[in-house]
Amino acid sequence: MENNIAQHRPQWKSHLGFVLAAVGSAIGLGNIWRFSYLAYKNGGGAFLVPYLIALFVVGIPLMILEIGLGHKMRGSAPASFASISKKWEWLGWWQIIFVMFGIVLYYSVIISWCLNFFFFSFNLSWGSDPNTFFFQKFLMLSDNPFKAGDIRLPIVLSLVVVWFLNWFIVFKGIRRGLEQANKIFMPLLFILTATIVFWGLRLPGAMSGIRVYLTPDFSRLSDVRVWMDAFSQIFFTLSLGFGIMIAYASYLPKKTAIVRDSLVISGVNCLFSIFAGFGVFAILGYMAKTTNQPINEVVKESIGLAFVAFPKAISLLPHFSKLFGVLFFGSLVIAGLSSSISIIEAFTSGVVDKFHYKRRTVVSVLSVLGFLGGLIFATRAGLLWLDIVDHFLTQYGLVIAAIFECILIGWIYKTGVLRSHINNYSSWKVGSWWSFCIRATVPLVLIGLLLSSLQQEFTDPYGGYSRLSLIIIGRDWLLITLFMAVIVASHPWKAEPSQGMIK
Repeated sequence: MENNIAQHRPQWKSHLGFVLAAVGSAIGLGNIWRFSYLAYKNGGGAFLVPYLIALFVVGIPLMILEIGLGHKMRGSAPASFASISKKWEWLGWWQIIFVMFGIVLYYSVIISWCLNFFFFSFNLSWGSDPNTFFFQKFLMLSDNPFKAGDIRLPIVLSLVVVWFLNWFIVFKGIRRGLEQANKIFMPLLFILTATIVFWGLRLPGAMSGIRVYLTPDFSRLSDVRVWMDAFSQIFFTLSLGFGIMIAYASYLPKKTAIVRDSLVISGVNCLFSIFAGFGVFAILGYMAKTTNQPINEVVKESIGLAFVAFPKAISLLPHFSKLFGVLFFGSLVIAGLSSSISIIEAFTSGVVDKFHYKRRTVVSVLSVLGFLGGLIFATRAGLLWLDIVDHFLTQYGLVIAAIFECILIGWIYKTGVLRSHINNYSSWKVGSWWSFCIRATVPLVLIGLLLSSLQQEFTDPYGGYSRLSLIIIGRDWLLITLFMAVIVASHPWKAEPSQGMIK
C-alpha cells in the first residue's frame, strides 16, 4: 500500500524557501545577545577559538546527519528513527516533546518580553533605571522559584499575540506559512541587524568595545567552562537535536544539495552571530564611555544584556534613541518568531506522520497548549523557572539526545548507508571523515561535556538555586518528557513510516 505520508507530503516551493526557513530556525534571540554575552564573559576574541572548533567538530557533522536523515526517511524525527528501528522511536519523540513542551514555552515568553519592550521603546518607558524597571516593575521578580505569585498581565497579553502569530504562520502550512514568513523575516532581520551594527560602530567609545571583542585572552582557554559554553552555544544555535532540521529536510525534493545546504545554514548562522557581536560590543563600549564604567562591569548577567544594558544604552543615545529601540527590539521579535515556528512545525510533523490527524487541528491544539504551558513563565517566579528549565534542557536534554542520535546512526544504522544516500543525491560529497565524526568524535566530545557539566552540578549547584528546585523543576521536567515520549512511541502507526523513505 502506498504510504500517505510519502505520497501527499508537502514540499518547499523553492530551494531558497528551505534554506531561509532552516536559517530562520537556527538564527534566534541567542545569536544577537547570548553569543555576545558568552564572548564578553569568556575572554573576548579567545571565545571565537572554541566556538569555531565546535562548529567544525560537532555543528557541521550533525547538521549533515540531520538533513541527510530527514531527506532519506521523508519523515519527522520520530518517523525517521522508527524507520531505522521501532525500539528507537522514543528518541525522536523525546526530542520534539521536550523542545515543544519546554524550550518553546519559555522561548515564547522571552519573545513576549521583547514585544513589550518594542512598544516601551516608543516612549523609553524604562526610564533612567532599566534594571529596576525590568526586574521589579515589569517582572516583579520573586526571590524563590516556589513563590510564583501573580501572573503578570502585560506579559500574558503579549504572549497571546506571540502564540497567535505562531499559530497563524504554522497553520498556513509549509509553502504559504513557514516559507512565506521566512522570506519576509530573514531579509528584514538581516537589514535591521546591519542597521544596528553600523549605527553602533559610529558611537563614541564604540572602538573600545570592539577591541574587547576582538582581543583574545588566551589564558581563558584553559578553563573547561569556556569550552562548555562554546559547544553548548553551537549546539543550541544550530537547532541540533531539536528534530527541526530532520522535519524540514523531509519536505525537500529528491535531488537536493544536502552537504552544501548544511554548510550554508551552519556558516550563515555563525557569521550572523559574529557580525551581530560587533553591534553589541560597540554599544557596550559606548555605555562604558558614557557611564565612566570599565567595560567588564557594564553587564552583570546574560538576560541583562537585552533588557537592562540595551535600554540603558538606548536612553543614552543623543539622537533617534526611540527609533533605535524600536529597531533593536523589533529585530529580537522577528528572530524569536522565526525559531519558535520551526519548533512547532517539528512537533506538528511528528504527530501528523504517526496519527494522521489534520494538520490544522494539531497546530491549533498545540498553540492553545503552548500558551497555557507558558503561563508558569509569566508569573513573578517566571524568570527563575526559565533559567532552571533552560539550563537542564539545553545542557543535558539536547546533549544526551544528540549522543543517542550518533549511536543510532553511527553504530546501528551505520553511517556508510546514510553517507551513500547523501553522496548519491548531493553534488558535494562527504568522505569517511564524516563517518568518523559521527561514530567517535561527536559522541566523545558530547560525553565529555556532559560529564563535566554533571561534575560541576554536584559540586556547585547551578545558579545558586536549592537542590530541591533544580531537581523538581529541571531534572523532573526532562524525566516527565521522556516518560511522555515512551508512551507516545508505544502507540501503533497508521502507516509504516519506512514505506515513505527514498530507497
